[in-house]
Amino acid sequence: MRFSDPRQASGHSSERQAAYAAKWATENGLRLDESLSLRDEGLSAYHQRHVKSGALGVFLAAVEEGRIPQGSVLVVEGLDRLSRAEPIQAQAQLAQIVNAGITVVTASDGKVYSRERLKANPMDLVYSLLVMIRAHEESDTKSKRVLASIRRQCEGWMAGTFRGLIRNGKDPVWTRLVNGQWELIPERVAAVREGLRLYLNGYGATKIIERLTEQELSLTGRGPQALQIYRLVNQRALLGEKELTIGQEKFQLPGYYPALLTQAEWDILQLANSGRGRRKAKGPVPHILTGLGITVCGYCGRAMVGQNIGTRNRDAQGRIQDGHRRLHCTSYSHGGCHVSGSISVAPFERGLMAYCSDIVNLQALYGADRSAGPMATMAKARKQHAEVTIKLERLTDAMLETTEEGIPLTFAKRARELETELQRLDATIQQTERDLAATARTDIRGADAAWKELVDGVEAQDYDARLRTRQLVADTFERIVIYQRGVRPTPVEDKGPVDMVLVAKGGTARMLRMDRKGQLITSESLTEPLN
Repeated sequence: MRFSDPRQASGHSSERQAAYAAKWATENGLRLDESLSLRDEGLSAYHQRHVKSGALGVFLAAVEEGRIPQGSVLVVEGLDRLSRAEPIQAQAQLAQIVNAGITVVTASDGKVYSRERLKANPMDLVYSLLVMIRAHEESDTKSKRVLASIRRQCEGWMAGTFRGLIRNGKDPVWTRLVNGQWELIPERVAAVREGLRLYLNGYGATKIIERLTEQELSLTGRGPQALQIYRLVNQRALLGEKELTIGQEKFQLPGYYPALLTQAEWDILQLANSGRGRRKAKGPVPHILTGLGITVCGYCGRAMVGQNIGTRNRDAQGRIQDGHRRLHCTSYSHGGCHVSGSISVAPFERGLMAYCSDIVNLQALYGADRSAGPMATMAKARKQHAEVTIKLERLTDAMLETTEEGIPLTFAKRARELETELQRLDATIQQTERDLAATARTDIRGADAAWKELVDGVEAQDYDARLRTRQLVADTFERIVIYQRGVRPTPVEDKGPVDMVLVAKGGTARMLRMDRKGQLITSESLTEPLN
């Protein structure tokens, strides 16, 4: 049993198809096994969705595995219920069923397709092919008409001449249609907003779903699924836009739904989604310096990593002791760094938090033109984009002129390389635009309060506070350089001061010197980080 439009569920399609099957079974003295009824409601036979994700696909797999007994009868209203795919594909599906010893009956016209019948009456095979050709052509014509109609509606929406419903694609789960107007579903909106807040604070998808479940919130009402989060952050429906792809053409229809985010909020979300503004943390006590892709060893330039050891051995406040939260470079395990060993991460964390909690220090960090770096990157990318475009146009002209012996393979290969390079440059330009938007929105006023608010939580190893601090670190710094035994390394037993260079986004660099407890000794401006 199958119909392609979910709205047919409220009509007579199901009743009619069920009546056909019952009538045929009664007339032929067979028992209709209702427990094995296969229902593909709202799944297209033209696009083969009933095979890819529906009951017919399960049935065909069972046939292939020999789980359907020979002599069974599959009743369908007509062959067009079985398939509306290209005729050669549709007939192959019919042949698969029949060759397994299963009879197919089309109850509307009383036709019976079995190995014995087809062997005795080969013209029935030709008849089935003609039916399939007609079914495919009808669906193909209908599909083209529907797509053309939807395209006109999209074009009308973009031009402002159409404001009706466009019945194509999926609508966001936080909306519902009431009297022809889209309305927000309050409990779904609450779940979406909380999910996005946690995502921006650095939570991973699994943790977000856990938190939503604890608060009795659900994004869809269909049970917890971590993938929902990754789909959510990419949906332009958050801006109120409906996205549709018609053939090779993409449409973004502004104002179709009520918006949940402003453009500025959407830009922040996409910056986080790009991976450059957000880093997921691991473990019950997330590190705030490592795992961000920005912290490196000052001696060898390799990435620094954090490690919690002996996590069961905690102090009276339930915190992992300073000496058990370690920091070392990735060269440590194989001797690639001339300053070996690891060090407690605590003094670096305390020094960072103390420094950034002072508005004067933040003014020094933000003092430079933070847009200079992104602007230079964009200018370079745009220049390269223009150069690659010219190369591709010249190559295309040369390929068009080469007609006598065909296009050389080297030309085609080079064209693909240039197209790939253009896509990379497009992505760079889009990312830089997001960076510039984020830079323009940064307001230094109150930034010190954000850091101060988190100092105690970071020290107490509070999960939420440390996640929020990681986000602040990712938003503020381009690079952090660690000198675990000072810029001029002292012997291990000396226990001298440690140094850390903070390079803010925009290029301003400050070197901090701290004692082994994390107390700031000095800070000074650098024209460039030490190496």
